[in-house]
Formats: sequence, C-alpha cells, structure tokens
Amino acid sequence: MLKKVKNKKGFTLIELMIVVAIVGILAAIAIPNFLNYQAKSQQTEAKTNLGSIFTNMVAYSAESVDGFTSATCCAAGNNIGFATTGTLRYAYTMPNPTVSTQFIATATGTGGAVIGDVWTIDHTRNLNETVKGSFTS
Repeated sequence: MLKKVKNKKGFTLIELMIVVAIVGILAAIAIPNFLNYQAKSQQTEAKTNLGSIFTNMVAYSAESVDGFTSATCCAAGNNIGFATTGTLRYAYTMPNPTVSTQFIATATGTGGAVIGDVWTIDHTRNLNETVKGSFTS
C-alpha cells in the first residue's frame, strides 16, 4: 500500500491572490511617480538649451554694436552660434529683439511627456515655466 503524504507544500489560491493584489497596489503608486520623474528629466533639455541661448546672446551682444537687436536664433536663422543635436523634445524660438538690451527665448514641448510645456528665459536670466505640460508634478 501507498502511504498518504500529509506534508503538503505550496501556496493556496488565497495567498497567491493576496500577493497579486499587493503587486497591483504598488504598481498603481509607482507608475505615476515614474512618469513625473521622466517628465522632469525631459525638462532638463529645455533648461539647459535656454541657458545656452542666454550665454550665446550675452556673448553676441558684447561684440555687437547694436546689442541684442540684430541677434537671430533658432528657427528664424542663427547668428548667435546656438545649435542642437539629437532628438529634441522642445522647439526653440526667439522673436527678433526690438530693444538692444532685452530679449526673450522660448522652449515649447513637442514630444515625450512634455507636450504643451513652455519655458522662457529673458535678458536677466529669469527662467520660468510659463505653461505646464499635461503631466502632473
């Protein structure tokens, strides 16, 4: 005769369902936070490039007789030496300055988690997020 084994090993269905529920709750908490961190890291592109535009504009105005007024950047041409490489998540624009001591440059989110996000920098190096993107922070 065969002996019946009373030493059963394994998990019950209830135990497995509890583990699945816990993993689901952790994922529901972690995914939104991950998306916010991803968007914040993508905003670094705009902050860095706008800082570069500011530096190039100040250098250009120091060499130019008419200050900022003849400076062009980004889509309107480029005589300040600003150039980007790689995949961009922001589009950079700068209206031709009309006052020799003032300018403003804009970065508008066009891809990734930052669509609709708008950052600006001015002649005083004042960097602002003027329009928040679709993500929540």
